[in-house]
Amino acid sequence: MLHTSPLDQAGTGDAGGMNIYVVESAKRMADSGIAVDIFTRASDESLPRVVDLAPGVRVKHLHAHPYQGVSKSDIPALMKPLERDFYRHLEEDEGYEIIHSHYWSSGMLARAISERSGRPFVHTFHTTARVKNLSLAEGENPEPLSRAIGEEEVAQSASAIIANTDSEAASLVSLYSACPERVFVATPGVNLNEFKPGIGRIATRRKLGIPEDKLILTFVGRIQPHKGPEVLIRAAAEMMAHSPLLREKVLVQIIGGASGNGEGEPERLARLAKWIGVADVVKFLPPIARAELPDWYRASDVVCVPSYSESFGLVALEAQACGTPVVATAVGGLRAAVADGISGSLVDGHDPKAWSAVLLRLIAQPERRLILSLGAVKHAANFGWDQTARTILDVYDKVLSESRSQGNSTNQSNLA
Repeated sequence: MLHTSPLDQAGTGDAGGMNIYVVESAKRMADSGIAVDIFTRASDESLPRVVDLAPGVRVKHLHAHPYQGVSKSDIPALMKPLERDFYRHLEEDEGYEIIHSHYWSSGMLARAISERSGRPFVHTFHTTARVKNLSLAEGENPEPLSRAIGEEEVAQSASAIIANTDSEAASLVSLYSACPERVFVATPGVNLNEFKPGIGRIATRRKLGIPEDKLILTFVGRIQPHKGPEVLIRAAAEMMAHSPLLREKVLVQIIGGASGNGEGEPERLARLAKWIGVADVVKFLPPIARAELPDWYRASDVVCVPSYSESFGLVALEAQACGTPVVATAVGGLRAAVADGISGSLVDGHDPKAWSAVLLRLIAQPERRLILSLGAVKHAANFGWDQTARTILDVYDKVLSESRSQGNSTNQSNLA
């Protein structure tokens, strides 16, 4: 995890669903008796080399200058010092049997370490440049060619690739020529002990100090064009134009922080809301601590996920586990995360008028929202991190078995 840290607050900077995926799956693997170390680039020289994250799970910081002001696109230039520091860790703890990298830049480091050490590596992309570039938001900068080239190198050299969904697995084969026999699917999960229906919507709103009588539509995630918060804001304007009386009833919550090429996005969206006349309807909130996030889902009538592409979409799954219906774009993994017509609604495309029409129907039909709420809880119950971890461990076993049969066993016991 070179471009982000598992210790970072999800929903801002580069911290998002991938951070949650890595931490939750690592904890479940540790519960199975597998020691896991998560390596991440230190963003500050004062950070300790090792942090205990959970029983059996440690975070290890890789130190390389410079620390501050490093963007995702800068990380490939730091590969050599990061690799050197990794080997310093390796001298202290040689017990790594397999390397599992996440995101393409980490995959490049894992590839180099694998070639030098003989340890096999498994990779999970989470997002890819070629998929993102096929569905950019208006004005969004495309992912650079260097990333696509790096991803292809990782796809060709990894012992196994883990995709979040069948559709992502297919795109890795078609767009990156990944070997189909080396691509496996491990569907992300949700912590059903934390994300679950609570004390009721009204009681939760009283707890949070938010209006009890409003129809609340919520966006949760990093504030960047690709996540589509502008779609929801423009849809709100369409709703107000179609039904002016809703202005006193609807509240749109945009929860999250600036990220990536959307550094000034929260301010731009605030100006947009004012310009199109919905500043009184739209409220911007900072990222919410993970322990408090379930209450914000429960307090919402609908959670909206208008992303332009998603390898899965954990926000959608978490909201449904809390009993809140989801309206999401019918793209990528969201088609699996949301059961259309059962736990929420999928919208084709990003036309604010289409989004407005779907949201207006749900607002006008409280009984429909209740049915979807029940369906949401039932649908989310099919996803758990234990199953995700078991699938990942099965992939590890397969890779290690193949490695040993080729005479490359290192006789170690831990995971990196």
